[in-house]
Amino acid sequence: MLKKCLLLLLSGACLTAAAADKYLVDQEHTFSSFEYRHWGLSLQRGRFDKNSGSIELDLENNTGSLQINIDADSINTGSDKFNQVLRSESFFYAEKYPKISFLSNKMIFNEDKLVQVEGDLTIKNVTRKVTVDITQFECRFMILYLKRACGANGNTKILRSDYGVGRYVPFVSDEVTLSFSVEAIKE
Repeated sequence: MLKKCLLLLLSGACLTAAAADKYLVDQEHTFSSFEYRHWGLSLQRGRFDKNSGSIELDLENNTGSLQINIDADSINTGSDKFNQVLRSESFFYAEKYPKISFLSNKMIFNEDKLVQVEGDLTIKNVTRKVTVDITQFECRFMILYLKRACGANGNTKILRSDYGVGRYVPFVSDEVTLSFSVEAIKE
């Protein structure tokens, strides 16, 4: 009897460990954007139009992981000329470093709401720890996909000089706010 109970207990633990659902990032509803001060004149914004990745969520146990990949060449400021400058060796050097990535194995929940994601941000082959504050998080069945989907918005601040993208500091602010709007669809 004890052996049977132990087997049932262990099999339940295995089921719990495998309870994470996998979601694929919806590239049409996911954007990474940035804000910085431009020569003390104004707050400027831009975004990266191509984002991909996957998210694993175990909402029952409030755990998860994620990987977001950003195509550095997809930078979009609204100015083709400025986009070319940011893609160049002087900034992102998109030809040599085509991918910006964020990898996290630590999601922090307050009850059932995701409030922070801690992970590694890599830009131009430089990796640093960052904490993304989550400002919105929801999951629900989406009739459009006939599947469950989750979405989140979050932001963090970095120093661009930490990643080798510090040209024109201090005239163009070193501190940059990164924002993320992510939607992902359950596999």
